[in-house]
Amino acid sequence: MLASALIGLVVAINALSSMIGAARADVLTEEILTGGAPHGRLPNGYGGLFGGSSPIVRTTVNYPSRDAPGTIVINTSERRLYYILGNGQAIRYGIGVGRIGFTWAGVTRVSAKREWPDWTPPAQMLRRRPDLPRHMKGGLDNPLGARAMYLGSSLFRIHGSNEPETIGTAVSSGCFRLTNEDAVDLYERTRIGARVIVLR
Repeated sequence: MLASALIGLVVAINALSSMIGAARADVLTEEILTGGAPHGRLPNGYGGLFGGSSPIVRTTVNYPSRDAPGTIVINTSERRLYYILGNGQAIRYGIGVGRIGFTWAGVTRVSAKREWPDWTPPAQMLRRRPDLPRHMKGGLDNPLGARAMYLGSSLFRIHGSNEPETIGTAVSSGCFRLTNEDAVDLYERTRIGARVIVLR
């Protein structure tokens, strides 16, 4: 369904090319299909934007909560993230969580948001993994994926991933990963300052 909607949008843009110029129409088409990915780097087809769809389908669920709409609740043991809508409902996303020894719990806030963020592994990660690059520009190969939401003053983030097979698993160093498609959806809903509750 998403693929057909995107294709319909592309057709509409191309129909407008005579009014705005063919070159601009091509740019708009690529931006829509890639979500603003770096120029010339298209995703792997329309069906799973930016590297694949989540094995855990994003869905609206009943979720009684006293938390304000816009709050994010991360349930580490469930490997699910809930975006509170209010009226007893939330959007549920599948996530990858910290592996044993790297889980944490607490309350924080979204302090910043970035599209196609750069990644600089922290010193402690480089000590464990000296093979990692010292810095990586944003893009489809970057482990932070298409979007990142930074949590407080910590090194932890909610971010995208081009490895959909890791959703529902415990693989990270404490960050929470979604597919890029789900990360874009959550990013658009979430404001800076949003409360984030991390449960074990």
